[in-house]
Formats: sequence, structure tokens, C-alpha cells
Amino acid sequence: MKTAVKRSNKSRRERRKESRPSELLAAALELFVARGFAATRLDDVAARAGVSKGTLYLYFTGKNDLFKAVVRGGILPAIVKAEALVGEFTGGASELFRTVVSGIWGNIGSTLLSGIPKLIIAESGNFPDLARFYYREVILRGLALMANILKRGIKQGEFRDLDVEPTARAMMGPLLLMMLWRHSFQAHESEPLSAERYLDSYLALVLEGLRAPTPAEAAG
Repeated sequence: MKTAVKRSNKSRRERRKESRPSELLAAALELFVARGFAATRLDDVAARAGVSKGTLYLYFTGKNDLFKAVVRGGILPAIVKAEALVGEFTGGASELFRTVVSGIWGNIGSTLLSGIPKLIIAESGNFPDLARFYYREVILRGLALMANILKRGIKQGEFRDLDVEPTARAMMGPLLLMMLWRHSFQAHESEPLSAERYLDSYLALVLEGLRAPTPAEAAG
């Protein structure tokens, strides 16, 4: 009986050890979004996760490493999923764009991860290494995602022939704005605009702007 109890306790300890990195990442995300990067202390992250600061250092070398792990564990999987969708999607470019936007908002925009862009913009001047990291691993891939959708639509004749690079930025911009708004001005609105209404209007505006003219419109 004692052996069985010991094995059971060991099993619980092992499960707890395996869950610690995710618990630390969740605690770090909450504090980064609430306080910003500079004001977040590793002691507080460890305390929120219910471990010692020494335990945190078993998994992460420091605050920069912890922040990068938050981004890689939360935001990048959503981008990877969207990239895979673009590669596999067999429908039209407009429907692909709608699906990608829905996925990005569902996996990032509607979650606490949406507070990370505000942090990066606010603190990039003081932490250029983090800004370069975020630009390389998130921004560039997000822009490439939009550019690939745009190129597909142009090639299929669904979208007008536009300059891809600036248009991709224009496609991404309103999503970023809504994430920033959620973590700044939304708290001061008497009647916050729902994400659904915003996204519906955003999609209608972008897709109408991208739409290739019909032969009649082109002739007229």
C-alpha cells in the first residue's frame, strides 16, 4: 500500500513539473500585459505561478527569454496555423482572407495575447532586441501572410492589380488597431464597439477595395 501511495505522489509531482513551463508562461503573459515589460519582475511571475524564482530559472534564462517564449508559445502557433491554411486552401482569395482574419482574431485578438502588440510598440525604444525579435518572428510573417493572400487574389483575377507590399500593410493595420484599442481606449468607452461589428466592417471595406472591377466597370 505504501509503495502505491509513493508511486501516486511521484506521478503527481512529475505532472506538476511538466506543467510548470506553461504555468510560468501564463503568469508572465498576465503580468506583461498588465504592467508592461520593464515593470514586470521575475519574482512576481514566479509567485503568480506558485513556484520559486529559482525554479523559473530552470526553464528560462531571464526576462527576455521568458518574453520570447510567451510570443513563441502563444502568437506564433496562430501564425503557423494561418500559414498552413493559406498553403492548403482551395477556395477563393476573399473567402481565404475572411477565414484567416477570423482565425487570427480568435486565437490572438480575442485573447490576452492581444495585449502584446501594445507592449512592443510602447517599449520597443528601450528594448530594441525584443523589437527586432518581434519584427522578425511576428510582423514579417504576418505581412507575408497578407501578401500571399493578395498575390493569390490578383493571380486569380479576384483582386485588382495592386502594389503588394504597402497593400499588405494596409490589410494588417486595422487588426493591429483593434488589438491596441482593446488595451487602451476601450475601457473608457461608454458603449464599446463589439469585435464582431468592427471585423465585419473591416472585411467589407478591405474586400471592396481589393475587388477587381467587372468588365462593365472597367469599360465605363
